[in-house]
Amino acid sequence: MKPSPEMHALAQAHALCQGHLDALHDALSDMRQRALSSSEYEHLSKADRRLLDQFAYRYTRLQDDMGARLMPAILRALGEDVAVMPAFDRFSRLEQLGWLPSADNWNVLRQIRNQFSHDYPESPNERFERLQAAIRAAQQLIDVMAQFESKIHQRFG
Repeated sequence: MKPSPEMHALAQAHALCQGHLDALHDALSDMRQRALSSSEYEHLSKADRRLLDQFAYRYTRLQDDMGARLMPAILRALGEDVAVMPAFDRFSRLEQLGWLPSADNWNVLRQIRNQFSHDYPESPNERFERLQAAIRAAQQLIDVMAQFESKIHQRFG
């Protein structure tokens, strides 16, 4: 039986996010092994910059694609009309349906991502603190993806 367009879109969005997730896991693992200190963060080697760039890229792509592609695909697969639904309403609906732990927390994660990705503080300590906040937020994204994975398999097989 051919999958519905909604299920096909869900599978594609899930696969895209899974690719980002796998690379994010690798970057986080390498970062844990490297264990940069605040003082080392001021004078990064070429390899450290590449590692941080990989983390930043996969972290932001995962969050962006989860919010813009995977979450709407989940809702459409569940029969929800998301065509005119603002982003926060999609997050709230997923929370109501038990798919997302907290719409408010998702917005906090988006704020952390925006600060990490778009604001460039002067102070190396502040940049390092934002990196640490992004690492913690990335772990929360990983947790949400695990919850989505479980629910996708439970609901759609």
